[in-house]
Amino acid sequence: MFGIGGPELLIICVVALIVIGPQKLPDLLRSLGKGVAEFKRVGNEVKSTLDDEVGKAEAAARKKEVDAEMARRKAEKAKQEAAEAEASKEPAPAAEAPAEPAAETVAEAATEEKKA
Repeated sequence: MFGIGGPELLIICVVALIVIGPQKLPDLLRSLGKGVAEFKRVGNEVKSTLDDEVGKAEAAARKKEVDAEMARRKAEKAKQEAAEAEASKEPAPAAEAPAEPAAETVAEAATEEKKA
């Protein structure tokens, strides 16, 4: 328990028996046992209370993380919806002219150059 082995415990018992006496020793050991039991009970209650408080703190931290994640997702969704609404408001771009002139246009331009 406290680094006390069998021989040391035997020496302590013999000294207690000599100092206290055989009539008072059982009463003393009984009160010591009750004190140790009470000490253990109080220690278990403190441990239980601390475990409960730690559990509550962890639950609050998890709830806070979940709330932050939900707020982030809600903001992201609102941003996405705003972008979609903005895209639907813009008019469709007009059809662009082809980048290269058609073959007929090129032939006409060549004929024009020969005439000139």
